[in-house]
Amino acid sequence: MSALPYLAAGWMLLVGVHGLVTSRNAVHAVGCLTVVQSGTYVLLLAVGYRRGGTAPYFTDIPAGTPVVDPVAQALTLTDVVVGAALTALLLALVLQTAKRHGTTDPDALTGLRG
Repeated sequence: MSALPYLAAGWMLLVGVHGLVTSRNAVHAVGCLTVVQSGTYVLLLAVGYRRGGTAPYFTDIPAGTPVVDPVAQALTLTDVVVGAALTALLLALVLQTAKRHGTTDPDALTGLRG
């Protein structure tokens, strides 16, 4: 197994976290969170990958044929669906915040400070 997918997942995580920390726009921060979550897709697929493996359909392949891990694929698909829902929810919150306060800069939202 190559380390490249793990390095790519780590790079995506770092780039996304850097964007989250340095962002001055809530829409940009939501985009960076999506990049972080995309890193988890790559990580999950790398964990479930098996060299020479085929899709886990057991109807047309002979017994003993290596297959990729179907659990990792199911987790990745679940991650994609949850990620899409979370992104839509966060963008809706940003939109409502922008309507109410007139800005998407998290530092300018003084009414939200404790």
